[in-house]
Amino acid sequence: MTLTECYEAIGGNYEEVISRLGSERLVQKFVLKFLDDGSYDLLCSAMEEKKWDEAFRAAHTIKGICQNLGFTALQVSDEQLTEALRAGHVEEAVQLKGQVDQDYQRTAEGIRAFQQALS
Repeated sequence: MTLTECYEAIGGNYEEVISRLGSERLVQKFVLKFLDDGSYDLLCSAMEEKKWDEAFRAAHTIKGICQNLGFTALQVSDEQLTEALRAGHVEEAVQLKGQVDQDYQRTAEGIRAFQQALS
């Protein structure tokens, strides 16, 4: 699997990120680091514990990372979650979390497949 194929698998925008970061090597470096970021785990635990401010910060962080890396599908669903949390719409946020979970898993699986192809 190439990096371009990884982006296709996760619903990302490779052209956008490569134009911003300038080199495939740099994009690859940050894509692989995504799996080590703890923001998604923090989002999950904060929402389970009903710590809405903490959940908002985690969702906002994920949104920013996704914007920078061109992870479009996850960024779109997470942005909706972020805005629901910002507005204090807890019930809506809980419903939106399901789509974020799906998009995060798709993204993580795509990155793991790319990582495995590098080995």
